[in-house]
Amino acid sequence: MIVENLGDAPFTGGPVDQYTIAAMTRIAHALVRSGLPVGVNVLRNDAVGALSVAAAAGATFIRVNVHTGVMATDQGILTGDARATLLERNRLGAETAIAADVHVKHAVPIGGSRLEDAAHDTWHRGKADVLIVSGAGTGKPTEGDDVNTVRQSVPNATIWIGSGLSPSHALPAAADGAIVGTWLHRDGDLTAPLDPERIAVIRRLLDRRD
Repeated sequence: MIVENLGDAPFTGGPVDQYTIAAMTRIAHALVRSGLPVGVNVLRNDAVGALSVAAAAGATFIRVNVHTGVMATDQGILTGDARATLLERNRLGAETAIAADVHVKHAVPIGGSRLEDAAHDTWHRGKADVLIVSGAGTGKPTEGDDVNTVRQSVPNATIWIGSGLSPSHALPAAADGAIVGTWLHRDGDLTAPLDPERIAVIRRLLDRRD
């Protein structure tokens, strides 16, 4: 279960408001107490805020959209700060894993960095625990070739796809897991409620993969 402030669009490119952190901590803590493994993603790229929520609530991991490199987005230029994120994790004494996007969706890399180079830097230099490969935007299919490229660049990395999983777009063989959101909602509409039947379909797909 990932807690994220998706309803806050349009997002800020910097740290979010304090009340957002407070609200997300309260929600994440309730989910952790229910026994669910929980992740935190503070949009658009507040990694330190996400770590604060995760450490206080006991969440398992955070998602960081831009952990290394520089991306042009609809929030402006986002610059990764892996060093600050890892230092804050150490300061908090947290065991929170960092799941970092490689060429995150809704963004274009500045400087023309290749996907394989970005993956290598995020894993080896940024010291991410998980690499996330996504499609062009929310709900857009993740290209299997992109996952293969990342796998070849960092063979030992844990790789998740970050968008587009559905019965018609299966989990690529080179991926270890998936973040699923859009397709789980009724008619694939993020503004609609979650659809229990769709959730059951995805669970069966992933169970067969295991």
